[in-house]
Amino acid sequence: LLLLAFLVLATFSAQSQIRFGIKGGLSSTNISTNSLNVLGQGGISRLKVAVEHANYGVHFGLVTQIGIGNFILQPELNFNSNSTNFKVDNLSGTGAASGIFKEKYKNLDIPVLLGWRLGPLRLNAGPEGHLFLNSTSDLFKFSDYKQNFQNLTIGFIGGVGLDIWNLMLDVRYEGNFSKYGNHINFGGNSYQFDKSPSRLLFSVGWMFGKR
Repeated sequence: LLLLAFLVLATFSAQSQIRFGIKGGLSSTNISTNSLNVLGQGGISRLKVAVEHANYGVHFGLVTQIGIGNFILQPELNFNSNSTNFKVDNLSGTGAASGIFKEKYKNLDIPVLLGWRLGPLRLNAGPEGHLFLNSTSDLFKFSDYKQNFQNLTIGFIGGVGLDIWNLMLDVRYEGNFSKYGNHINFGGNSYQFDKSPSRLLFSVGWMFGKR
């Protein structure tokens, strides 16, 4: 994705307008899933794990806008932090007690957006890569719990923006091709929920230079 952005930048730099900016905002994650049934020895149900609540996340990062007429190429580099509360019912009565367990995630999101200006409005969409950075979890209270995150996952993102002078306002929808919770591992067995997560992102940015 970065290589694509650099190639376009090198090809059109002589006839395009390039601006840089900063941004930050909040995200709301939508997760509609069934519960996970974690099995113990003999195939007996040991734990029931369900999503209790997906908390609001925060993000901030850098923006590059390459404008050619009304056409825009907009690669970004965003640090994203969010968390999820899991409700765990311990059906076996051994190990950690039932309760609410929180996991926190940190990722580097790299969207490459193609857009079109309609006056002060921007319409944009494109692919997005998610680089996993780190995670902390209360689920480690279960001695056989492990995390198996993929280093890179791919999704898509699109939305509408409003430019007021150098101020940039955006509302975006983000989808992913990976199942939610596919990093969860108990006793050497991997689990995942049956839905892919989606997010709504609200951000405010400031672009340097004149358009």
